[in-house]
Amino acid sequence: MRHPLRGAGVFVVALLGAAPAFATSTGITGQSGKDGVTCSTCHKGGEMPTVVLEGPTTLEPGATGQYTFIIRGGAAKTGGVGIAVDSTAANLQAGTGMKKLGNELTHTAPQAFTGTELRFNFSLVAPSTDVTLTVFGAGNSTNADQGSDGDRAASTKLSVKVGNGSPVVDPVPGGEGDGGGGCTAASSAPVWALALMALPLAARRRRQR
Repeated sequence: MRHPLRGAGVFVVALLGAAPAFATSTGITGQSGKDGVTCSTCHKGGEMPTVVLEGPTTLEPGATGQYTFIIRGGAAKTGGVGIAVDSTAANLQAGTGMKKLGNELTHTAPQAFTGTELRFNFSLVAPSTDVTLTVFGAGNSTNADQGSDGDRAASTKLSVKVGNGSPVVDPVPGGEGDGGGGCTAASSAPVWALALMALPLAARRRRQR
């Protein structure tokens, strides 16, 4: 006699095996490439897509810039995205088909390609101070089978100068790279002073002879 739960057990195992694919279908954080990790950690075997971040590379402090993350090629059926920025003072705002998790942006569900291209629009509110930001983005091009095989992700980044950008550190006076002569010039002053002081003494000695 067949046990009535045997088939159910197989079904449960099947569901558990598919869990990672379903769990990430609504987006997760930490996959933007900022820390060297993308969706390709799990999604493998597919053709590598190309990705690009488009938008202004300069912003005034406190200004809002409009950006687009584009995935081209790969399996090109559906895709997902992860966006992050390297400053907590910058504010990312989600566009259509995206949501914010913590300080990052991701997809709400796998989005369908239009032809061989998929676009995610989002905004970046710049900090109120001068700084140079790096925006990180990774996109996964999938074959829409809800599994992890036959998919592939790629990542890119974009530098955004806010105001005057990050401050340039001035060389330490007297240190390496100081154009003022540094220690050499400073140490030569006492030598000239000693030489001038020695002139009256030498003249006095001549008169005594």
